[in-house]
Amino acid sequence: MRIAFTGSHRVGKTTLAEEIAESLPDYEFINEPYLQLEEEGYLFSEIPTLEDYMEQFNFSVEQLQNSDDNVIFDRCPLDLLAYIYAINKRKNVSTLYEEMTTTIAEIDLLIFVPIEKVDLISCQESDLPNLRHEVNDIIEDWIGDFSNEILEVSGTLENRKKQVLDKMLDMEK
Repeated sequence: MRIAFTGSHRVGKTTLAEEIAESLPDYEFINEPYLQLEEEGYLFSEIPTLEDYMEQFNFSVEQLQNSDDNVIFDRCPLDLLAYIYAINKRKNVSTLYEEMTTTIAEIDLLIFVPIEKVDLISCQESDLPNLRHEVNDIIEDWIGDFSNEILEVSGTLENRKKQVLDKMLDMEK
């Protein structure tokens, strides 16, 4: 099964994805594109630019297309395209949206970690809270366009983990 976590920054995606990976030792955990590109020597701007997000988007698409089963992705093209759209609404994203939709179809379970109504994670001004909320809203709007199994999680880390593992068990039936 291919599992991808989606959501804005500072919502607990990585923490949850790592917890799920620990519970599923037969699965490969794939770090978000930002970290992988940084490891490869890509130099990101202090505040990521359109080009930075495009690089991550393309990397994420390629990664998904070349993956096997039993993979957990921390981020997917959906959230990266949401960032692209949020920071430059004048950019025509229709071609990228089609590419993202085709790629997302290869995901068996898409786990959306939204900003909760009482925000569980404090966000400093340096964490770009307005961008964070805008990306969250875009993902909420777009996620309904997919026919994938989608799980929106909420609550504590333990509650979220239980929701994901229960959903996976239910899908295996």
